[in-house]
Amino acid sequence: MNTHEQLRSEIEKALKRKLCTPKDFDMLRERIYARLHVYVSRTTLMRYWGYIEEGVSPRKGTLDILTQFLGYEDWDAFCKNSSLPKEQQSSPILSRRLSVAKELVCGDRLRLTWQPDRVCDIEYLGKLQFRVTASQNTRLHEGDTFECSLIIEGEPLYLDNLQQGNHHATAYVCGKKSGVFYEYT
Repeated sequence: MNTHEQLRSEIEKALKRKLCTPKDFDMLRERIYARLHVYVSRTTLMRYWGYIEEGVSPRKGTLDILTQFLGYEDWDAFCKNSSLPKEQQSSPILSRRLSVAKELVCGDRLRLTWQPDRVCDIEYLGKLQFRVTASQNTRLHEGDTFECSLIIEGEPLYLDNLQQGNHHATAYVCGKKSGVFYEYT
């Protein structure tokens, strides 16, 4: 597998789906913007996946964005990592993360989802604090507050100092089996 095929494969693995329709490329474009605050056109993505064949090579800037989406510094770092033996390669899964203190500002809202059919909308209050604004099929309720410093997509989410009503603050894990996914709302 060449480096370009590996990049496409790792992105599809991260998204947990193959990219085969224009709607899939719209979804990837939106995820890239949500994570990096950078726009990549749907047409550019479709060309890179071979959905549109125009015989155009991707620009390094596009490759940098796609590898940064996975958590690498840039295309060169991805290529260097890919050239290592499999057992020495770093996993991009641990790099797909949201560092709360660095990337969120007060008032930012996220939607957390995990299996089976769990949905929780949260608002960032500052100082690593969140408030639940809506919840479906979870033990979290509107108005609950908790602390969290890092969200790693596809991994369990650990909440600290979960305050629910008059109960003592506790720790709580979301998505213990399947991991949690997040989107900006």
